[in-house]
Amino acid sequence: MSAVGDREVPPGSVPTLPPNAPRVRPSRFGRWFGRTVLRLGGWRMTGEFPDLPRVVLIGAPHSSNWDAVWGFAAKLALGVDVRILGKDSLFRVPGLGWLLRKLGVIPVNRNAAHGVVEQAAAMLRDSEQLWFGLAPEGTRKPVERWKSGFWKIADAAGVPVLPVYFHYPQRRLVVAAPFHTGSDMEADMIRLRNWYRSVSKGKLHDA
Repeated sequence: MSAVGDREVPPGSVPTLPPNAPRVRPSRFGRWFGRTVLRLGGWRMTGEFPDLPRVVLIGAPHSSNWDAVWGFAAKLALGVDVRILGKDSLFRVPGLGWLLRKLGVIPVNRNAAHGVVEQAAAMLRDSEQLWFGLAPEGTRKPVERWKSGFWKIADAAGVPVLPVYFHYPQRRLVVAAPFHTGSDMEADMIRLRNWYRSVSKGKLHDA
């Protein structure tokens, strides 16, 4: 497993999306605003996005509220349509629901009988184009083990996992090659964690 197209772009610049990647409605202001936030923050992107209509995109390590700022800035700058789940109660707050939907957040009922994994997998199976994003740690606190929900969603929907690394020391968003789930969830989780560790040590070759 390796990073795709190990090349860097200047802060604020982003790679071109491939044809099959889902896109939001074109917005010059949104693209400009996202690139400006990344440029002012000194962030750049390494890697290229796969030409796939459906993936489960994971972002780690999730250690700061700033992850959302840089992640949404990259989303705006790219014009890519990445959806994430949010508590349905948040959408009942006046004005907040509208903003969350504009940012690609989908309301989910965490108390539903069929569960969040089944809801997310069903959305992926029923969509022609959908990039679904989440943090595998499930919290901003350091964890020894990732939650397995993202793997279960990808496996149930029959789509690959797309790993993205938030590299704060070098202010880079590192995009890896798509990872296809196998029959051994624990082995897959170890391979993914090893790739993230390799990036943290400055190694972008096979983990």
